[in-house]
Amino acid sequence: MLDTVIKNGRIVDGTGNPWFFGSVGIKDGIITHVGSFDIESRENIDAKGQIVSPGFIDGHSHSDLLVLKDPHFDIKLQQGVTTEVVGNCGLAPAPYFKENGSLLKEYVEPIIGNTDWEWPWSTVDEYIETINKSSISENISTYVAHGALRIAVMGFENRPPTKSEMEKMKSILEEGMRAGAIGLSIGLLYSPGRYASKEEIAELCSVLPKYDGILATHIRGEGNNLIPSIKEVIWIAEKSGVSLQVSHLKAAGKRNWGSVFDAISIIEDARARGMDITCDVYPYDAGSTSLTTLLPPWSLEGGIPTCINRIRDKSLRARIKKEVSEEQKDWDNLVVSTGWNNVVVSAASKNSQFEGMSILDISKVTGNDPIDTALDLLIDEDGNVSIVYYHMSNKDVQEVIKWDYSLIISDSLGCEVGNPHPRTYGSFPRLFSKYVRETNTLTLEQAVRKVTSFPVQRFKLGRRGLLIPGYKADITVFNHETINDRATYQNPIQYPEGISNVLVNGVNVIDNKKNLKISKGEMIQASRLMCTCGKH
Repeated sequence: MLDTVIKNGRIVDGTGNPWFFGSVGIKDGIITHVGSFDIESRENIDAKGQIVSPGFIDGHSHSDLLVLKDPHFDIKLQQGVTTEVVGNCGLAPAPYFKENGSLLKEYVEPIIGNTDWEWPWSTVDEYIETINKSSISENISTYVAHGALRIAVMGFENRPPTKSEMEKMKSILEEGMRAGAIGLSIGLLYSPGRYASKEEIAELCSVLPKYDGILATHIRGEGNNLIPSIKEVIWIAEKSGVSLQVSHLKAAGKRNWGSVFDAISIIEDARARGMDITCDVYPYDAGSTSLTTLLPPWSLEGGIPTCINRIRDKSLRARIKKEVSEEQKDWDNLVVSTGWNNVVVSAASKNSQFEGMSILDISKVTGNDPIDTALDLLIDEDGNVSIVYYHMSNKDVQEVIKWDYSLIISDSLGCEVGNPHPRTYGSFPRLFSKYVRETNTLTLEQAVRKVTSFPVQRFKLGRRGLLIPGYKADITVFNHETINDRATYQNPIQYPEGISNVLVNGVNVIDNKKNLKISKGEMIQASRLMCTCGKH
């Protein structure tokens, strides 16, 4: 007798092949039968008129702490997500060494949030073990994050690492890889990641081939510097011999719209000469990050508290204002390319009345110019301000979504407060409602592949992502005609429609849209054979 049979559905198996009618049988958390069969089961799920798909995989999110704060949280499960990959953009809660612990917390809080309890880990291994011991409802996999790694060893210093510091970082990275991390993530747009040279990153990446690890990168510039930034990370990957994942490929600022075509061409040329490069993209034309990201890199040296002191200093504040108001050669000035009218506060705990308002509109309330308004807000909030900024072209987004080498992600922040980007609640339903059903950018089968088997293959997540006997029974059941993202920029905290059932490791955790709060998730630790080629 089987545990569960999902009957009478249109099966989209994750391969990209056409859908077919059939049933899926499950025993002990594993898919045992797919197609036409008649075997008794303890539980039956009638999927008549619905799609039966592998569980969706969010290959780029910032739920590192959310999954521990609320192990059964609905935000991703209600979207059909059964697995999340965290530790992205160089931002993670580990390694967390007490001597620089406050610097790390202040650095990551606008992106991954924080907790009201002390973090019980120091190393990436201990963070992974904490996840293993928790009662989570979805699966989690993680990178080792370069920003956290650099802070642990060097703090927020803007300089190259010493030889001993580099060896320490490589040692911590290797410990994380041995513990099951899938690779190294870097955030070259963010301090202290932006203080690292390409040579420093390449040397760190020399650890990865031994563990078949991947390099994921938020590139240094997404506006005027998009093309040199793409070339930089390709150089790093080629130098170190690693696979490369470009995080949320886009072109920021109207003057740069269309340059994603050039970026795609450069990546395709690199693939043609044998490099393994892909990218991810979220299905929206606005991004989300911390307000400090808009500041000059030098102003963040030493960490967030030091940055706030610089903003308070009259002469340094004048320098910051001057640089933020002008185009820069050495770093992408997102204010110039985007405009304060397109920078919207999404979370500011002490000034919640401003959430959902642009910096320009807030400046009209305060009576100050927009730059002073932003700087004063950072002071008042101790640097912890999250933003949504409108800076992309829908045409560019659509082009990257349909590209063969892109997978779809949310890039959702881990902050539970405020007026978050709607991608937090709506990314995966939006893929099917807007880019499959409405615009025909992708076929149903292509879209399913981009959120199931493709990320599994890319991140080496084991026997998941396909509806094939012997694979883990992570499954999403949804109505192709009614699946819809209800989250909007004005009202983002809304769960989607059209997803009836979500199974994690064979157990129904969402049943008729109800969260059953069952803990069947697991930490997916990369299992790999050590390289024996003698080159690493």
